[in-house]
Amino acid sequence: MPAVPKSAAASAAAFLPPDLSLSSLRAAAGGCRGCDLYKNATQTVFGEGSPEAPIMLVGEQPGDYEDRQGAPFVGPAGQLLDRALADAAIDRKATYVTNAVKHFKWVPRGKRRIHQKPRASEIRACKPWLEAEIAAVRPELLILLGATAVESIFGAGMKIMANRGRIVEAREGPCLITVHPSSLLRVEDESARDAAYALFVSDLRQAGAYVRRPI
Repeated sequence: MPAVPKSAAASAAAFLPPDLSLSSLRAAAGGCRGCDLYKNATQTVFGEGSPEAPIMLVGEQPGDYEDRQGAPFVGPAGQLLDRALADAAIDRKATYVTNAVKHFKWVPRGKRRIHQKPRASEIRACKPWLEAEIAAVRPELLILLGATAVESIFGAGMKIMANRGRIVEAREGPCLITVHPSSLLRVEDESARDAAYALFVSDLRQAGAYVRRPI
């Protein structure tokens, strides 16, 4: 792909390929310079899963594990998500999993790289990739996991806890709003963590009941 002048790269839209198939999108996303997050990330982490998935799960951004491995939801939060999907009778292989932001934003803390929430401008800059994924997969339902995913679709005014478990219509299609699985990992009390996990599984079961195609 030819170099895009910095002035033209206000968002990922400048880097979308003519062919909007998932394979072409994934290849083109590797060279995205639509915002500055690529500078400190190991690689672009694009979505993966069934190209005909009835459910698309949209997370916030890659974490440290995802940045190193180049795949979404492969770290501790991803392992918890896999368990919750199984408990909700949803086959992850039949879903499509992605993030609202495709590069890992982090700050150093000793030898660790700590997740930092993307700015609104970075969320907007990355949205063309998510829109293209939605158009390519055409899921029946989006599951929005956490604040960044919700902001990408609805803007900053949509509150997660006030709308959690609800299916809300958006321009991109019906969306189920819930928490990011990483939030469950931060619950220290065991009984509270179990309750939070059960509620998360309940949200996912609602998503499974909503779609018409088998998952």
